[in-house]
Amino acid sequence: MSSATTKHGPLFTLSDIIYLILGVISASFALKSFLVPNHFLDGGVTGISLLLHEVYHWNLGVILLVLNLPFIILAYFQIGKHFAIRSFLTILLIIITIFFVPFPEVTHDKLLVAVFGGFFMGIGIGLSMRGGGTFDGMEVLALLTFKKSSFSITEIILGMNVIIFIIATVFLKFETALYAIMTYLVASQITKYVIEGIEAYTGVTIVSGNSEEIKKALVLTMNRGITVYKGERGFMKESFEQSAEADIIFTIVTRLEVRKLQNIVRSIDPKAFIFTQTVREPQGGIVKEIIKH
Repeated sequence: MSSATTKHGPLFTLSDIIYLILGVISASFALKSFLVPNHFLDGGVTGISLLLHEVYHWNLGVILLVLNLPFIILAYFQIGKHFAIRSFLTILLIIITIFFVPFPEVTHDKLLVAVFGGFFMGIGIGLSMRGGGTFDGMEVLALLTFKKSSFSITEIILGMNVIIFIIATVFLKFETALYAIMTYLVASQITKYVIEGIEAYTGVTIVSGNSEEIKKALVLTMNRGITVYKGERGFMKESFEQSAEADIIFTIVTRLEVRKLQNIVRSIDPKAFIFTQTVREPQGGIVKEIIKH
């Protein structure tokens, strides 16, 4: 058994290592080339670390380690050993990188710093999470709070960051806090794209009395693979006892193809029941092959 393997499986796969290293490089670049030289903040534990660094001039790497350590210990017992170890190593790599790698200062334009600092930080966070770790303990706290509250993880993180930005206005300029919010918003959106994939897929479910025609149109016209469930349609309030067998059709399309699919279905059955849902990283089948044409 290798040092990177446990009884629960490998601690790291090659893809995990690549994601984590690229994430560390991107986040370190954001910190050294954009945020730190221009006295900018971000959200989460990283934002608190930057704030303490600006106010008290403490070593940023030490602050990152000290503030994240309690969350890593918490994650070890509450989330999983692998996640905690990966996150700890990710934080250590960031500390080593920002200390030893001489990243250049790219710009002092505040708008560019906010946008591109957030951009590269978002890429770093997203890639690290794809590698099964994180370098910001706020994610751990939000996940644990989510299990005991009615708020979503996004809402919890946003609420925590609002508090951080309010505190920042006390110690730093109000303008700095505003730019920090912009940096955070850019970073959060980029993180979402990296984690979920830029190539967005949409699952479409269709219930219609003309299911045979719709199936043919989806397969032959749109070149889509479909899945068919056997079900019943009807059960209206005024005629609850009346129902009819129906084929419930499910397919996956790209976000840009949703309107085309809806138009095809409506042309066959204007009364068809259609609803969509976001699909993350579909694998297998013929989805990828079809979309690549």
